Amino acid sequence: MNRDGINLALLAGGRSGEREVSLMGAEGVEKALDKKKFNVTRYDPLTDLAKIAADAGKIDFAFILLHGLWGEDGTMQGFLDLLDIPYQGSGVIGSALAMDKNLAKELYKLHGLPVAPWRIIETAKEYSAEEIVAALGLPLVVKPVSDGSSLGMTIVRDVSELAAGIAIAQQHGGRAMVESFVRGREVTVGVLGNDAPVALPLVEIIPGKDFEFFNYDAKYQPGATREVCPAEVDSELTRRAQEFGVTAHKALQLRGYSRTDMIISEAGDLFLLETNTIPGMTPTSLFPQAASAYGLSFSAMLEKLIELGLEGR
Repeated sequence: MNRDGINLALLAGGRSGEREVSLMGAEGVEKALDKKKFNVTRYDPLTDLAKIAADAGKIDFAFILLHGLWGEDGTMQGFLDLLDIPYQGSGVIGSALAMDKNLAKELYKLHGLPVAPWRIIETAKEYSAEEIVAALGLPLVVKPVSDGSSLGMTIVRDVSELAAGIAIAQQHGGRAMVESFVRGREVTVGVLGNDAPVALPLVEIIPGKDFEFFNYDAKYQPGATREVCPAEVDSELTRRAQEFGVTAHKALQLRGYSRTDMIISEAGDLFLLETNTIPGMTPTSLFPQAASAYGLSFSAMLEKLIELGLEGR
């Protein structure tokens, strides 16, 4: 590596529906990285894949700030592996597993983690809305199998609404997941580490009264959602949620960091929703908030992720 600093490629933008969120996060990351330690060059995979390949010999490390498809799903990780460029976070397999909500839930179940019952609706396959409602009840959550930021997600409260919800979800990658709606409090558990990952303090997510759930606008519209960190949850439930977060991280073969979203039901039970392998990276995003409560500033957290990415290289 360059003795005058690490030549770091900051990859942001891309093709997914979360492009703007990615670019917004990159601004904060670039500002927070110590200029004495890192020589940062920005690349947008939407237009710069050939340039990344051409510059590979002088790139010491890539920081992937791409959310959703074509960035968080293992594709960019595989591209960087071919170029022998180390990067933060999970590799191809873990990234792909976590992005596929159906496979992730199967692995959660295999490792004893609680999930709401669900069905997968394949593209162009017939289904019976009545049978799905009979099996899963109402309301239902309908979402794409492989996308992030709650894009294409709806809540269905009547059997007559199910077809429209599935059609919306299938616009984002083809397959739709239909699962039982669990009413309760949403929390998220950040996990940090490679071989011995640790759970960060819980964050509770409280969408404003104008939002039925933590959708794209609730996530990114300023002031739309209140976040409480550490979450005001009793110590036993906190311990269980953190344990589940670490178990999910290991079950999906993740590295570096992850953030697993969960619901605490009205009865006090936990249900896992999904795991994010490249969580939001603005200084006020959920994972950085949890890292701050753990004792890591935004800059220190970024350096820790880079250190974990270089571990074993």
